[in-house]
Amino acid sequence: MNYLNTNRPGILFEEALNSKIYVDKSLLIEKVSDYIKTGDKYICITRPRRFGKTINANMLAAYYTKGLDSRRLFDNLLVAQCSSCKKYMNQHNVIHIDLSEMPDICESYQDYIRRIRKNIYRDLYDAFPEIVKDGYDSLNDLLLATNSSFIFILDEWDSIFYRDFMTEGDKNEYLRFLKNLLKDQPYVELAYMTGVLPIAKYSSGSELNMFREYNFMNDHKFEIFFGLTGEEVRKLCASHQDVSYEELKYWYDGYRTGSGRSLFNPRSVNFALSDGICLNYWTETGPMNEIADCIEHNVDEVREDIVKMVAGIPVETELGGYSAAELRLDTRDEILSAMVVYGFLSYYDGKLTIPNHELMEKYQKVLSRDSMGEVKEIVGRSKEMLEATLACNSERVAQLLEQAHDTEIPFLMYNDENSLSCVITLCYLYARKFYNILREEKSGKGYCDYLFLPKESGYPPIILELKAGKSPGEAIEQIKAKNYLQRAEPYGKALLVGISYGKEKRHQCKIEKYSFPDK
Repeated sequence: MNYLNTNRPGILFEEALNSKIYVDKSLLIEKVSDYIKTGDKYICITRPRRFGKTINANMLAAYYTKGLDSRRLFDNLLVAQCSSCKKYMNQHNVIHIDLSEMPDICESYQDYIRRIRKNIYRDLYDAFPEIVKDGYDSLNDLLLATNSSFIFILDEWDSIFYRDFMTEGDKNEYLRFLKNLLKDQPYVELAYMTGVLPIAKYSSGSELNMFREYNFMNDHKFEIFFGLTGEEVRKLCASHQDVSYEELKYWYDGYRTGSGRSLFNPRSVNFALSDGICLNYWTETGPMNEIADCIEHNVDEVREDIVKMVAGIPVETELGGYSAAELRLDTRDEILSAMVVYGFLSYYDGKLTIPNHELMEKYQKVLSRDSMGEVKEIVGRSKEMLEATLACNSERVAQLLEQAHDTEIPFLMYNDENSLSCVITLCYLYARKFYNILREEKSGKGYCDYLFLPKESGYPPIILELKAGKSPGEAIEQIKAKNYLQRAEPYGKALLVGISYGKEKRHQCKIEKYSFPDK
């Protein structure tokens, strides 16, 4: 058997169970089972790469299939405590297809779909030998002839859309294939699909409008089963103590459920706990140029948004969605929606943010690309900005700030707090190689504007305070008076940077070296 009642999903799910790090998501089964043989039996779950879609698809297929006795896989999982557990376990014909798999030679859509159709035909003829082996020119006719019902688990449904050989006609043909196979067919007990791209559902005539889509922007039903919650990560940290919860949160948190609960990137958490170190795990597994590709479709409209988010300023917007049938990224909303769908941005309560440090590092590189125009020029001078700061050359720091504000970049307006935050971010981008730069960070008796904490020895902490219409000296006095120095004390020394700005005085800067007593 290729797809029908195979033991493959059971084998793969057992491998996941045997992994050093496994988080029990089996209660997803209880949620999905509620839809079997109902009018809502069409479910499409879309999430970014490596957010647990395939593990969960294998789990569902292993649970429902008649092809094996999977009790031993689920006896110690949470689903075993549900009253409905035995009702559905191993009671169904399951057609499980990983739609990302390609034939050895695949040069066209016809090569791809021919293999899928051939394998389903073979499985049905083998499983139902009483069927006459000719006279069926469509799969749905053959499935009807079995007088049986089936659960369809279709993983990575949209993977074929990324292939270079796919034409618009091929894409439409593929959507029609899925429609004919699944829509309004009495043999379908449940159709559960996963992918990255949501299905197009913008008109009643959409090919797959029978599916209810659950994506990062609208899922309040299945959201906790894709990604790791804060509670789950804390439990993992209790038994894997090489990496702290605070480190994992800084690196990999930042996504949100509909209720506002934290969601961590699961692949990155798993690798960090296994390796004992936080690194860029998720962003190195795929074509992360997708971030730049998205932006560069319409760089003028989204450049401001990206710079603001890198500066830690949320971008308020109302996003409608993004679909597989609308791969063009012509407008700001389409680009930003796509970036949420891909997991490059987090969207919650009408605000867009860069989720975490892992992705922030990628965005910092994007700002250095030629397509970013004058933004790139400011970033290119950011090494000199750090060097001038460390050398206490306050005059040069003020000059570099002036140059940034004098560029013809509309959103870098003069005498505006958010604008100045963007300027500071761009001018000190190079410093992020050596510092963790925290904005509006709690320290002492208040919140300092910027706190630069060194990643390695040899660099002093930098406390930077901004003042509108006042002197840079007053900014430094505030640093001392409110004890913003508290977070820098373990380092024994710090640089205090006061920057003032106003319509008439323009930028002024004062830098003071500070040494802690007895350090």
